[in-house]
Parts: sequence; structure tokens; C-alpha cells
Amino acid sequence: MRKAFTRPYAGARREPPKGGDEAAAGQPAAVKNYITPGGLQRLRDELRFLLTRERPAVTQVVAWAAGNGDRSENADYQYGKRRLRQIDRRIRFLRKRIDAAEVVDPEMPRSGRAATHVFFGATVRYATGARVERTVCIIGVDEVDLHRHHVSWVSPLGRALMKAGPGDSVILHAPGATEELHILEVRYERVAVEPFTEPPGAEAATKPRRVAR
Repeated sequence: MRKAFTRPYAGARREPPKGGDEAAAGQPAAVKNYITPGGLQRLRDELRFLLTRERPAVTQVVAWAAGNGDRSENADYQYGKRRLRQIDRRIRFLRKRIDAAEVVDPEMPRSGRAATHVFFGATVRYATGARVERTVCIIGVDEVDLHRHHVSWVSPLGRALMKAGPGDSVILHAPGATEELHILEVRYERVAVEPFTEPPGAEAATKPRRVAR
């Protein structure tokens, strides 16, 4: 069976940098925020870090800097206020994504086509026209990780593979190229999402205590 993916690529969403506020950019409002359990936990862990550690730490820096003279010429104060705005935007974004999340566990029992064809959470092994085999996991827009071959279900590749099964061929339309892919295997198993870790340079990291003068 051959399945063609014909939606123009110009209107398709590009994969974002992992963890960026733009993770859901371009996704229609009506599209559900499907996510794996590991992906949702990572969002929750980041939100907890921002609320309980990073924001209080930056607030402390702003308070310290405010006592050091003219605020309009105080680089620490200006940077701290800018950083607080960035944190608050990220907090709002995370809360919206978490509230809209619909968790799909790839390990849950499946039957019929849901167990043999590509849907959200599938691990897909396919071959390119050059007979190069590749394996990808189809996951949510907030948990894309190209190093682990985790692609979004609304990406061009994810859409092309969707609903296909072993033995099917699909057409992937990418910028400047059209490629035929042959589905070799579809399975459902745990998707190892990289857990949230404290970002380098976080204000919440252990640093010398600032004392207002």
C-alpha cells in the first residue's frame, strides 16, 4: 500500500529547539497537546524549578541590586528585571501546556490497527529509497529530541508516517526534496524522554551570597 503526504511543506511546522517557548508555535489552537508521561513530567519539573528556586533567586538579586544606587544605570538590576520577565513568560507557557496536556502512554495495551500502525507514541523503523534504515519515535511537540530521534507527530515526517503500517510506503515532502519511505516495523514501548536538568548559568545554582551595601 502506498500513502502520499501531500500537504505543502511551506505551511508545516519546523521542529523547534528542545525546551524553547516556541515549542507549540504554528500548532493550530484546535490541535490537542498529546504528550508522553515522561514529557509531561519534564514540563512539571521545569515549572517547579522556576517557581520554587529560579524565580526566588532572581528576585533576591533584583532586591540586592535595587539597593546599589541609580537603577537606570544598574546593570544587575536591569538584567534581573529582564530575567524575571523571561521567567514569568516561561511559567505562563508551561502552565498552559500542562493544562492542555493529554497524556498518551506508549506502553498501554493496544489492539487492532492501534497496535500495528503508526499513531502517537509509536516507534517506527523504516527504510529510505537509498535503503538506509532509520528508527524514530513519534511524540509531542514539547518533547522533541532529534539526538534521540524523537520527532513531533505534527512534523512533516510524523505526518507522513501517521497511520501507516509494516509493508506500506509513504511519501515525505521536505524542503527541496521528495522521498519515498518504506515502513519495516511499528512497535509500542517506553519512550525515554530526557529528564529536566538545571540549565547552565541558572541563578539558583550555588553562588556567593550578595550583600546589599
